[in-house]
Amino acid sequence: MDLIQIFNTPNPIIGVVHLLPLPTSARWQGNFQAVMARAEQEATAFASGGVDGLVIENFFDAPFTKDQVDPAVVSAMSLIVQRLMQIVALPIGINVLRNDARSALAIATCVKAAFIRVNVLTGVMATDQGLIEGQAHQLMRYRRELGSDVKILADVLVKHARPLGSPNLTTAVQETIERGLADGVILSGWATGSPPSLADLELAKAAAGETPVFIGSGANWENIPKLMQAADGVIVSSSLKRHGLIDQPIDPIRVSQFVEATHRSIAMKQETSTMSALPIASER
Repeated sequence: MDLIQIFNTPNPIIGVVHLLPLPTSARWQGNFQAVMARAEQEATAFASGGVDGLVIENFFDAPFTKDQVDPAVVSAMSLIVQRLMQIVALPIGINVLRNDARSALAIATCVKAAFIRVNVLTGVMATDQGLIEGQAHQLMRYRRELGSDVKILADVLVKHARPLGSPNLTTAVQETIERGLADGVILSGWATGSPPSLADLELAKAAAGETPVFIGSGANWENIPKLMQAADGVIVSSSLKRHGLIDQPIDPIRVSQFVEATHRSIAMKQETSTMSALPIASER
């Protein structure tokens, strides 16, 4: 996966637009224009703050179905993504929760989005929706049938879930890439707003090789200098909301602060890498 080609940077910052409840969800309010307006506001806030890409996600549709969502959700997300692509000049990805990767891929292919996020691509995870099984074969086959070049970013040991058994993180990353054919992998903490540990990111990066590794949750302007030491990019939303509250809209000032902190950490990482590569002058 060529991050520079997609995001115009090797270390993308990707903001997540949490959509208000969509039609047929438990908390749907019957006002699609309000959903669209909130999505437009958040996408604009992210873009003005300097992020490199967006993920559009039906976050407030909880409780989620574990696999296929209602066609109304697919229709609503298609309309929203198409509209956002008209107002922000950023690559956009799609995540259809909880794990409807097939619908996400269909939407992304039709509207020409850049990528999708898949919570469970391989393995089996115990979640509050029940047991979710990865469907890598079906998804990759469907991508070929569609003639799609949409990239697939896959979570490894995804948040709000526990694996059946005790898989080694290194093995899980390698199997997601080598057997699931993911274009990039995402590592999160145990829940929304919880960051992965630096040690786990380092293990994931070592196992992933040339495949990009993204921080999937819990990043903020305080911890991003540490976390970016072992990651290629970051996916962020919760810490950038007004007052840091999950139900509030994205705050453009917080976005700018986070982007600035991330850029500083990337520059420091590059400087350290350059210095360590320089030959040490011998004493005479």
